[in-house]
Amino acid sequence: MSGDLAKEGTAMLGAIAGDVIGSVHEHAGTKSKDFPLFVEGSRFTDDTVLTVAVAERLLRGGSYIDWFHEYFHAYPHAGYGSSFRRWAQHRCREPYRSWGNGSAMRVSPIGIAGNTLEEVLAEARASAEVTHNHPQSIRGAQATAAAVFLSRSGYTKADIKAYIEREFGYNLSERLDDIRERYGFDVSCQGSVPQAIIAFLEAGGFEDAVRNAISLGGDADTMACIAGGIAEAFFGGVPDEIASKTLAVLDERLRGVVREFQARFVDRLARPSIT
Repeated sequence: MSGDLAKEGTAMLGAIAGDVIGSVHEHAGTKSKDFPLFVEGSRFTDDTVLTVAVAERLLRGGSYIDWFHEYFHAYPHAGYGSSFRRWAQHRCREPYRSWGNGSAMRVSPIGIAGNTLEEVLAEARASAEVTHNHPQSIRGAQATAAAVFLSRSGYTKADIKAYIEREFGYNLSERLDDIRERYGFDVSCQGSVPQAIIAFLEAGGFEDAVRNAISLGGDADTMACIAGGIAEAFFGGVPDEIASKTLAVLDERLRGVVREFQARFVDRLARPSIT
């Protein structure tokens, strides 16, 4: 089943692949691009669970709050942050003003499904502020979703970089080699989203973007999730072998939503382009 699904297309799978590949590197301080993509411990985490929750909200409507609660209780041991865990465990309905990167890790389906940039920005805000209503987290979610939208719409890396810097104030001109020397674990949007976008900007392909993000030695699964979601849209998909191995890690419920989302939105990915 997973092999067939990989051949159908990979809309939304880039973020999930980044999460699965990065899962064993979280807190490991990996500072190299030379590592096996999949190992025995590779797994999906809360990044995947909540990305799929966003996708199902886009497919079926309803409240982001209700979908996040639903997915948390279906996958309670996926590795959520403590604030989100408390919020979802008690089915709270008010946000907790987080500035964390959880808002950005789950947002890539919005960049694929949105019809216009304005729609994508509004929906990214809506998906973020039910939990992460701090301005930095809303900005991180919008920047990530915009990068996905612009990528799948055929814009160049220079265009994407200029737009993100202008609209969100991120400095995307640093080099990964320079960042890597001083970078540490950082779960804030302002301290991880720009670096994840740079990992995409310096990449020659999907796999390279994921390796770049992980090699910074930070919040590896989330940064690879963000970079992977953008890279999938820009390069036109996920390589078949990576797609198949990623899908094999998911359970039937998650694969089912991925299948449905792909069937509806895979034609929105831009043709492969390296700029």
